[in-house]
Amino acid sequence: MIAKLTGILDDTGPDWAIIDVNGVGYLVHCSAKTLTHLGVRGDKVVVHTEMQVSETDQRLIGFASAGERAWFRLLTAVQGVGSKVALAILSALSAEELQRACAGGDAAMVARANGVGPKLASRIVNELKDKAGGLAGLSGGLGIAAEADVALPAGSASADAISALQNLGFKPAVASSAVAFAIKELGEDARLNDLVRVALKRATG
Repeated sequence: MIAKLTGILDDTGPDWAIIDVNGVGYLVHCSAKTLTHLGVRGDKVVVHTEMQVSETDQRLIGFASAGERAWFRLLTAVQGVGSKVALAILSALSAEELQRACAGGDAAMVARANGVGPKLASRIVNELKDKAGGLAGLSGGLGIAAEADVALPAGSASADAISALQNLGFKPAVASSAVAFAIKELGEDARLNDLVRVALKRATG
C-alpha cells in the first residue's frame, strides 16, 4: 500500500501529476486544488496517496493533505460516489467548506461540483452529516496548535502562501502559523512554492 510519495514534480495534466521518486515516475490523479498547490515542474513535493484497485484498473489518487484524503475516503463510501466524483467535489470545495456543508446539511453547496446533481448532493450531506464533526480537526490542520499572534514579514509571497493553505481548507490561524514556521526555516526571501511546501508539511504534521 502506497500511502505517501516524496519526490520531484515531473509533469502535470488536467487531473493528474507525475511524481518522480528516485527515478520512478508515479502517476497520481488529483483534485484541481491539489494540482494548483503542487507547484511547477522540478519542485520537490509531498503527496498523500490512496491506492484504488478494481478488476480493470489500478490507480493512485494524490492529495495535498491528509485531511483531503480523509474526506476522499468518506465521500467514496457514499453510494454513487466514485473516485472521479469525489475528486470533482474536492476540486470545487475546500476541506473546510465540505465539512461545513455536511455539518449544516447544505446540499446546494456540494451540488456546485461538476457531475453532482441535487439527489446525490442530498445523499452525501445526509450520510456524512454525523461524520463531519469528526473531521473538523483535519479540515483545520490536524489539530496543530496555532500561534495566536504570528508576525509575518510584509510581502506577497507570505500572503499568497497563507491564502493557498486556506484554499486547501486550513483555518486562518493554522495557515498563518504554518507559513510563519516556513519563513523562519527558509528565510524571508523564500519562493512561494517553497513556502507552501514547507507550510503544508508543518500544517499536516
